[in-house]
This record gives sequence, C-alpha cells and structure tokens, in this order.
Amino acid sequence: MSTTAADRDLEAIIREETDLDYHALNAMLNLYDKDGRIQFERDKQAARQFFLQHVNNNTVFFHDLEEKLNYLVEHHYYEKEVLDQYSFAFISELSKHAYSKKFRFQTFLGAFKFYTSYTLKTFDGKRYLERFEDRVVMVSLFLARGDEKLARQLVDEIISGRFQPATPTFLNAGKKQRGEMVSCFLLRIEDNMESIGRSVNSALQLSKRGGGVAFCLTNIREAGAPIKKIENQSSGVIPVMKMLEDAFSYANQLGARQGAGAVYMNAHHPDIYSFLDTKRENADEKIRIKTLSLGVVIPDITFHLAKKNEPMYLFSPYDVEKVYGVPFTEISVTEKYYEMVDDARIKKTKINAREFFQTLAEIQFESGYPYIMYEDTVNRANPIKGRITMSNLCSEILQVNSASTYNEDLTYSHIGKDISCNLGSLNISATMDSEDFGQTVEVAIRGLTAVSETSNIASVPSIERGNSMSHAIGLGQMNLHGYLGRERIHYGSEEGLDFTNMYFYTVAFHAVRASMEIAKERGRTFEGFEDSKYASGEYFDKYTEQEWKPRTERVAQIFEEAGVHIPTQDDWAKLRDEVAKHGIYNQNLQAVPPTGSISYINNSTSSIHPIAAPVEIRKEGKIGRVYYPAPHMTNDNLEYFQDAYEIGPEKIIDTYAEATQHVDQGLSLTLFFKDTATTRDVNKAQIYAWTKGIKTVYYSRIRQMALTGTEVEGCVSCML
Repeated sequence: MSTTAADRDLEAIIREETDLDYHALNAMLNLYDKDGRIQFERDKQAARQFFLQHVNNNTVFFHDLEEKLNYLVEHHYYEKEVLDQYSFAFISELSKHAYSKKFRFQTFLGAFKFYTSYTLKTFDGKRYLERFEDRVVMVSLFLARGDEKLARQLVDEIISGRFQPATPTFLNAGKKQRGEMVSCFLLRIEDNMESIGRSVNSALQLSKRGGGVAFCLTNIREAGAPIKKIENQSSGVIPVMKMLEDAFSYANQLGARQGAGAVYMNAHHPDIYSFLDTKRENADEKIRIKTLSLGVVIPDITFHLAKKNEPMYLFSPYDVEKVYGVPFTEISVTEKYYEMVDDARIKKTKINAREFFQTLAEIQFESGYPYIMYEDTVNRANPIKGRITMSNLCSEILQVNSASTYNEDLTYSHIGKDISCNLGSLNISATMDSEDFGQTVEVAIRGLTAVSETSNIASVPSIERGNSMSHAIGLGQMNLHGYLGRERIHYGSEEGLDFTNMYFYTVAFHAVRASMEIAKERGRTFEGFEDSKYASGEYFDKYTEQEWKPRTERVAQIFEEAGVHIPTQDDWAKLRDEVAKHGIYNQNLQAVPPTGSISYINNSTSSIHPIAAPVEIRKEGKIGRVYYPAPHMTNDNLEYFQDAYEIGPEKIIDTYAEATQHVDQGLSLTLFFKDTATTRDVNKAQIYAWTKGIKTVYYSRIRQMALTGTEVEGCVSCML
C-alpha cells in the first residue's frame, strides 16, 4: 500500500515527537514557527507525549475493573460505602460509558494538572491509580448517592466538560483518605475572648479538613478600648490576625492543599488603618501579615462622604454594641451614620474620606489587597432575610450568618449560623453546545446539592448548622472569554455584554427551577424560605415586569442556532407560582469563583474575566515554566484574545455588571491595569465598580506583576 504525503508528514511528526520530551514540546508554544504563527499543535503533541513518556509508565496495571476496585477498597484508597450503593454491573457499565467518550486532554497543562493534583495516587505518591475517566466515575457515584440516573447524567456532564466540580469535590470524592468537599468557610468573630479562642480552633479544624476560611473582624473592639470598664486595655484586631495567620500556616489538608485564610473589616472600624498597614511593603514585622488575605467592607456612605469631601468618622464597636444592643455588623452604617456621629455615647475618630480611598489604592498597588465588598449593594440584592457582612477568600460568597455564644469552657451556649461554600462551575462554551441547556444546569445544581448534603463539618457546629439549614450552593461559570473568542466577539463589546446578560439570565431561570424541583420532590425548603424574596415573589418582579431579550442580532442568532430557549415573562411567572407553592431547596444558588486548576483541566479560560495572556506562563513546581494557550484560540482569531491588561478595568466591570444582576451571591472580579496605571486609576476603577452595581472586587493586578512569568498567588480554595 502506498503512503500519501499526509501520511509521511504524520510519520515525521511522530518521529520528531519521540525525539522531544513533553516539556520541550510544550515550551514550543512560546516560539513562533517559520511563518510567524503560534505552534498550537506542539502543545497537543506535548499532552500525548506526557502520557507516553510518563503517565503510562507510572500507572498501576490491573487486569480488569473488578480487580481494580477490590484492590482500591481493600487497601483503603476508595470508600467501600460509595460503591456499595450500586451493583457491580452498573458500575462496570458506567465505567465503559465514560471510557466510550474517548476523552483527551486538549493541553499539556490540563493533563499535567490532573495527574499532579487530582488523580488518586499510591500512598507513596509515586504511581497513579486512576485515569481521568476513573475520577469522573467515582465523583459521579459519590454525588449521585445511589441514584443511577443521576450518576450517568453527572458522568455525561463532567466528561463532556460542561460541568466541573470544584477542586475539593473533584479531588476528594470517593477517596478513603480525604478532606471535605467544601471549597471554603465563613465565620463571625464576636467581641469576647471565648469567640476569639473558638475561632482560632475553628481555623485549625477547617483548614485541616477543607479549603480557605474567612473571618469577620468588624465586631472586635478597637485598640485602646476599655475592658471591664478599664480604659486603654484592648489590643485591637492585629493580635487576632496574627493568631489566625499562625493557625492557617500550621494546618493543611494532608499536605495536599495549604491552609489559607482571609479577614474582613468594615471601613468605619477605628482600626482600619492599622488593618490595612499590615500589607504595606515596609510594614514592621510586629504587625506585618504575610499570608492572610484582607478584605474591606465599604458602605455607600463612605463614597458619599468622599464625594462631598466630608470627614469620615470611625465608630467604636464596643460603644455601638452598648448603645444599639447588637454587634456593629448588624448596624447599617449608611442608615445610622449621622445618628452615630451625633451620639455622644459612641466614641469616634475622624479621618479624611478621600485620603482613606487613596490609602486603599496605594496598598492595592503594593500588594493587590484588600478585597472590597460594597456592603449596601450586596444587601439590596440579597434575597434572604438578614444582613450580609462579609465575604470569603475569593470574594464571591455572599450569605447571611448569625452569631454564636459560648460558655467559659468554649462550648456553645447558642449555636449560630455560619457559612460553607459548595462550588462547581459550568463551562460556558460546552454548555452553549449542550443538547439540553436546562438539563445541564439542573444536573449541576443536583450535584452541588449533594456536595452540601454529604459534608461533615461536626468540628465546627455553627458551620454544620448553617449548611443543614440553608443547603446553599454556588454554581459558577468559566470560559466566557474562550467562548466569545470562538464566536469572534470581542470581550466587553456590545455583543459581548449582550451575550453575558442573556446567558446569566437563562442560567438563573434554570437554577431556580431546578431548586424548586428538588424542594417539590423532597417536600421541604431551606430554613427561612417563607421570609425570603422568593416566597414573597419580589425576586421575580424584575423578570415578570419587563421583557428580557437580546439587544443585538448576533446574540439572538447565537441562542437560536444553539437551540437554547431564552425564558419569557410567562415562563418566569409560571416559575414564580410554582416556587410560591413548592418553595426552593437551596438558600443560595449561584456564585462565580475565580477558578484556576479546574479551568486548565477543563480547557477553559478562568471564570468570566479576560485572559491574562494569549499564552499564559505558569511556574509548576519542579518542572518549571509551563505554557497554556487560551482555549479556542487559533492563529486565525487572535484578535479576539486581547489580554486583560489591554482590555482594561472598565470593560471587565461592564461585563461583570451584566452578570451580577442575575447572580444571587457574588462574582470574583479581578481588576487588571497597564503598567502605566497610577493609584488614581485604581481609585477610579473602584468608584466605577460601585456605580455599576458590582458587589465585590477581588484582586487588583498591575501588569508589571505578571511580567516575571511567575504565578501570582490566588485563592487557594476556589482557584485550585
């Protein structure tokens, strides 16, 4: 049989591949070919070589599935209880089904990340016990909890790349030696030693078991405040921050994930400048906070004071609680500001509001911190009774919590309600290609509900209680820029904003519908549903009182060609009536995390922000530099993959604003600035975000930070 020119070319490539290792092939992404084009095919070759040269040689061989499962159970790698929920015949059929999909990693980094960070390894860490398909099957079996139909649906959604569970779930589900499935936790700290002591213990317990942990420090009395009526006794928040930082440094999840924490404080707390100073480059080591993330909660009044150039008063939490009978976090500073200014019983200090925002921008310029939560914007959009006073390590979780009280021995006299983040994300590109958009969303909601219900956080009862009361989940999104580029739409353009709006609008409908169906099946709702805007119907008003449809012909065409039905006003009205009758099961449904490693294994651009570079450079442990091409980018559509620094903060904010109106929690928004940016530019972006209805701002990135080719530290719990 004669060989064609194409066959000879293929043979030449194969010979060349065997001459180069996967690392060298991947590095060729950074080199243009003789025609000045990016060598995308080299990265696919690198992924194949990674399997040929490394994975296949380091994977434990089993003759068949039965032998493999018996071994993994007997040697305490898999949880027997998960497999016992199904017949072996079904597990075997499901495994064959997964392998029949012929999954292939699209990039070297995707394969590398999976095998270094997710797959089950022998206890010495040297050999692999799972392929990607095996991990997908085990995660699906775990989340389906004996429901064969759901298990098959989860396999289909995950293996297709439409739904990707967050790292804690994808890493841990079904493993015998594991942490929890939860991405992160949020807890209050009250103004007493018992609460502080219990919080340090909670930091240790949660960091050992799960992801990142955030604490609210707003209620802790300021430095110099009285203790037992003796003046100038309190040390303020800095020592508490130091204790928490030490706790996170000490505890990690079996060495697989480092402990990580964040602390939030209201802008009108007297220790706010000391709090911010902990991140200054020249901070004294006695106060310097190296690994703890900082977040500032800013009410509307702060912006109004700066606009009018009025003084900005800071209020003693100790006095506020004495006067109002509730902790500082339960007070709306915007509503009570002038009342508190005039109240002589409340000790206060005065700073310049404009200087405060300047300080904020300076420290963000130096460190990327603090995160920002726009308190009043968040609470106006909150569909649940109660106040939201903080966010999490990645600034996308926005839920109501309530205080716990303790006995002298640190046991609970009243268990309050704290927060856990049960996360997973849809790949926008793959979801738009789905045969049934609504089913994809529903399966994801059911999978995340299982994450909530299988969590075991008994070590921190307030977290366990909050989780069991709310069944709160956070369905996220990723690959927006990749999808827009594939469709030849510029990020932040009129069509890009229109698509973002209609996509999130459609997801919101199906998320609420899915949660209603679960409530209907189980005959119960989340605790407090009757006091929510879902029960009153107020949540649905914006959808039933106006028509939502594409503003551009291009986006209308995209949805029509994809066969994705855009919900009508009548659809929303019917859903409102069904929710009034049956309720919804999950207190919270959506949150958009930054994503990171799961984006790479899913071949997605991270979250819904633009790419940091067309070919991203990462530092990956001992292997060194690894290159990752933007998903869906080709040499023919490069113009649609402008990087985030060139796109600039305004278009990013505009994009997030379109999505925000349909997301009940938050979106992890990173702002990117050119290397010519000044603190004034950072300040202007913060104000613009506030005026556009943004709920939170995550990091601020200046281009020179990214020029080193190193990975800037991200959210441990949500990115990884």
